[in-house]
Amino acid sequence: MNGKLPDPAMPIEPSSNGATIDRWQKSYCPYCGVGCGLLVGLKGDTVVKVNGDPEHPANLGEICAKAVFLHRTIATRDRLLYPQMRPRRDAPLIRVSWGQALTRAATRFREIINRRGPDAVAFYGSGQLTTEEYYIFNKLAKGFLGTNNFDTNSRLCMASAVAGYHTSLGSDGPPVSYADLDLADCFLLIGTNTAECHPIVFRRIERRKRSDPERVTVIVVDPRRTETADLADLHLAIRPGTDIALINAMLHVIVKDGLMDRHFIDLHTRGWEDLAAIIDRYTPQYAYEICGIPPRLVETAARAFATSSGSLILWAMGINQSTIGVQKSNGLINLALATGQIGRPGAGPFSLTGQPNAMGGRDVGGLSHLLPGYRSVTNPQDRAEVATLWGVPVTHLTPKPGYPAIEIFEALAEGHVKAVWILCTNPMVSMPEPDMVEKALRQAELVVVQDAYHPTDTTQYADILLPAAQWPEKEGVMTNSERRITYMPKVIDPPGEALPDWEIGARFARKLGLTEAFPYRSASEVFDEFARCTRGRFNDYSGVSYARLEEKPIQ
Repeated sequence: MNGKLPDPAMPIEPSSNGATIDRWQKSYCPYCGVGCGLLVGLKGDTVVKVNGDPEHPANLGEICAKAVFLHRTIATRDRLLYPQMRPRRDAPLIRVSWGQALTRAATRFREIINRRGPDAVAFYGSGQLTTEEYYIFNKLAKGFLGTNNFDTNSRLCMASAVAGYHTSLGSDGPPVSYADLDLADCFLLIGTNTAECHPIVFRRIERRKRSDPERVTVIVVDPRRTETADLADLHLAIRPGTDIALINAMLHVIVKDGLMDRHFIDLHTRGWEDLAAIIDRYTPQYAYEICGIPPRLVETAARAFATSSGSLILWAMGINQSTIGVQKSNGLINLALATGQIGRPGAGPFSLTGQPNAMGGRDVGGLSHLLPGYRSVTNPQDRAEVATLWGVPVTHLTPKPGYPAIEIFEALAEGHVKAVWILCTNPMVSMPEPDMVEKALRQAELVVVQDAYHPTDTTQYADILLPAAQWPEKEGVMTNSERRITYMPKVIDPPGEALPDWEIGARFARKLGLTEAFPYRSASEVFDEFARCTRGRFNDYSGVSYARLEEKPIQ
């Protein structure tokens, strides 16, 4: 069903698995950064079907196969239902109460902090956390435990884009909306197999191409022939890792042909002369020797991009997951700035976020060098503002950035970090160098794992195991790639004794004696406090509320 919510007077609709559906509930997909709205079909207290929400502007009713089968991830045989704990490291996990598990966690964290200092503990989270869940653990670590060791697996995918936006534009936030996909006349897709990784976005690109095939040009830069490349008018199969040479060669052609937007450059940018000196040597022939793309194809791509009435650059992990990912992002943004292909309909540099709330996590400050509202831990004024908002002395906020994702586990392996709290992710599978991660978890004095499933490759190393609610079992908000905030309601109760991640964090904080600072009894209270932290910032949420979001998503 891709229509509107059924009329209550209409007959009950059967689902694909034979169960009848007696009501529908709007929700949000917890898989990727596209941020699709969902209609969840319920039979009693069971989710039996998932459709796309035609009223959600991110997907307009379409969903991919992952969302179609989303209901099957809820009531699985490996759901973690109760807190568990090991009486000693070599003993098996046994069921305990929430009070026992969190008291043990609080006692051990305090012991380690008192003995080794705040930076001996760390938290490792996920871009699948809600904004409220990010906020609770970020506030706890940075404002009250005195460590910036809170990072997430978003670091593995989005950190390069974050730094690229910040160093090029002064702020992290894609200056593009999905609506621009319907207006662009040229698409430059680089380092992204959009058809497989962001299929709903890709369908929108396909529709735009079909709407005016002679006018709309699709350029795909990828060493491989992919489904995305099949749509391309121009497939540039570069040698892996040579993206910057191609980008600079395109800029070289644009300058040689006089296609840069000199008025925009003079009015809105700095450093053009320095860049021009660099790209002067990147002739198409020089680039050919590096990246293997014939000069005539580089020239064709550059002219199509520069002369289009609206050119969009879309990139993802093929750019970001690189030792020079920041510089690649800078190069793509340079391409947009030099041609004035930014700040107007159908144009701009657009990083495609990997996870459903990696953007919200950045808003919250959910990386080890950030604070809420795009603030930095190294900035004295930023620290002072957040200390006031949190009601703590500014000395509680350390100016030293914490360990980023991979370095958390390296520090565990080397003995610098003694305790780690892992929530909503499985680093034994998703982290590079699993042997190092295994060593880190074995070396740690305390491993707390907060997950919806057990066993996983990571939960087997847990000293304390905490059951978390899944996407339809809790409420909260997430922010997608285009900065659109969507409310995700609770539609069913979690199984067993599972709790929302934010509530687990708040209960843990109270066990640490921080009841006054973590008094929350609902996700909306957490969200409202976070929103106040962004007032007057680039990502000002202060006018957003659950009441408004229940009416419609807000960009």
